[in-house]
Amino acid sequence: MATTPEPTPEPSAAESGPAADCAVVVVTWNGAHLLPECLDALVGRSTELVVVDNGSTDGTAGVVRSRYPTVRLITLDTNTGFAAAANRGIEATRAPFVVLVNNDAVCAPGFLPALLAPFTNDPQVGAVTARIVLASRYRLDSSAADGLVDSRGRRWVASADGVELLNSTGAEVTVSGNGRDRDWLTPVGDGSSASDVFGFCGGAAALRRAALDDVGLFDESLFLYYEDTDMSWRLRRRGWSVVYAPDAVARHRHAASSGTRSEFFLWHNERNRLIVAVRQAPFSVVFRAVGHFVVHALRERSIRRHISVAAQVTRRLPRLLRERRAIDARATISRAAVARYLVPDRPGR
Repeated sequence: MATTPEPTPEPSAAESGPAADCAVVVVTWNGAHLLPECLDALVGRSTELVVVDNGSTDGTAGVVRSRYPTVRLITLDTNTGFAAAANRGIEATRAPFVVLVNNDAVCAPGFLPALLAPFTNDPQVGAVTARIVLASRYRLDSSAADGLVDSRGRRWVASADGVELLNSTGAEVTVSGNGRDRDWLTPVGDGSSASDVFGFCGGAAALRRAALDDVGLFDESLFLYYEDTDMSWRLRRRGWSVVYAPDAVARHRHAASSGTRSEFFLWHNERNRLIVAVRQAPFSVVFRAVGHFVVHALRERSIRRHISVAAQVTRRLPRLLRERRAIDARATISRAAVARYLVPDRPGR
């Protein structure tokens, strides 16, 4: 795969503190309309700032080259998925900490120092996850035909006079292997204050390079979704912790790059949930994940999609079981100990 790297900028003399020790990687695909706001909040605030253009066809590369000459640009020939593109960005940097920021997220002032601060307090912190706030305001509307649905089944619709809602304060995994954002659609003031969380949200998070060297990069075969959940399992099994930094705030345009009800989203989400469960979770979770998968196939009448997913996972099963054994051989923390972080499924889901 061909890449076209731009020169890495020299650190600004004005940079000081922990933010100067990090590289920021932004993966983008056809996000020329999103990037300027994202990059304006990041330029000059880290040792390295890298944009990985994932085969865009909307002029993204031209926007970066013309408007952000100090940003290092890596252009990929095709859309390789988030996991592979993030890996190319990580591999192209040298800083001891790597920050991932979605192209549809805008970091608030002080984001980087706040996100990196937990690393200085504990050498076992492998990842830090940010406080991600939805960019729009929302109000409850039970009669709406669309909108965002919270854990209680309530529907929220965008409204200028609504309230601010959380997108994520870290990643959770349920007892049926379902990955989800902690505090999804919780009003900003009511979010969790617990710093210890199962995993990080790849939309705005920092990773210790030493931890990546230990557990490996993202699984590129996942393409998109659950790659952060999979890595969080690997970090936990090797004794690395994941913590939440509430003062590191990023505002996110939810699903601005890919819709959450598209067939593309649903297929990858369902496939990757099963793959990660088989590879990482206790078998009790795997059995629940399969049951959950069958029930949803019948309830949603999406048999064709579910058959396609089941076929892929079945073909990959021998490899997944080998990977499961390899993870166990290197693990310093038992699977059962990590499984204590698992949370109940939401009613009806």
